[in-house]
Amino acid sequence: MTSSLRSLTDLALAAVFAALIIVLAFVSIPVGTAGVPIVLQNAAFILTGLVLGARRGLLTVLIFFVLGLALPVLAGGRSITAALSGPTVGYIVGYIVSTALAGLLAYHLRGNRYLALTVAAVVALASQYLCGAVGLILRADMTVGAALAAQGPFLLIDALKLAVVVLAAAAIHTALPHLLRPAASASTSSTATPGVHA
Repeated sequence: MTSSLRSLTDLALAAVFAALIIVLAFVSIPVGTAGVPIVLQNAAFILTGLVLGARRGLLTVLIFFVLGLALPVLAGGRSITAALSGPTVGYIVGYIVSTALAGLLAYHLRGNRYLALTVAAVVALASQYLCGAVGLILRADMTVGAALAAQGPFLLIDALKLAVVVLAAAAIHTALPHLLRPAASASTSSTATPGVHA
């Protein structure tokens, strides 16, 4: 695949995943004392990183954030601009961090595909929790303990979401290995192929 065609393909993939993330913003269930909702959107960011890798994942996030400056792309019908001043700003930052971490780990961990994707997904989710807790501490004047405890109601549902995300990412990588492989690794030998393609 030529570099120009691959660039267009990467942009198209990023746009598709950005649209998916936005659509999933409409699934939101408020829980907890901090008012942070259960959403599918956080899992979509992790899926994006697992499938597209860090570079294309961050391109997806860039598209999402540019649109979100004016449009209600977040759970609860909020724009990025409105969310930046609220107590959930940490989760917004966590979306960026988790996408990058999921992509880096998924494409560079060797060995079993499902194990690599699972580790990448768990680390990515943990980064969302950590960033979210920091945001609650700074914006909602919560103690460290209270901010960490606020993540509790999400553990079970997020574990279920991660299981679905890992299975979906593995299926996509299996079905479209050449389309999804980054340009840098497309020309490498099979022995140097990232774990998710094993």
